[in-house]
Amino acid sequence: MSQVNQRVRQLLSDVLGVPVEQIGEKATRDDFQNWDSAANVQLLMAIEGEFGVTLSVDDAADLLSVELIVAILTERGVS
Repeated sequence: MSQVNQRVRQLLSDVLGVPVEQIGEKATRDDFQNWDSAANVQLLMAIEGEFGVTLSVDDAADLLSVELIVAILTERGVS
């Protein structure tokens, strides 16, 4: 598991209020009832703050799984 993946999972844990152990590498929005649009906004802000990137509206709509988030960050040069 990459460091980016671990950091994304920790951010999700903080935003969703669930233990990081419950957030797998392939976790999706469908896995968590409270991963709603409000949580997505919080997650977007947390990602931007943690990784020092700016995400577009299109990127925000793609925050659907740990894998997709890591892919977006990798495209932005985060490693």
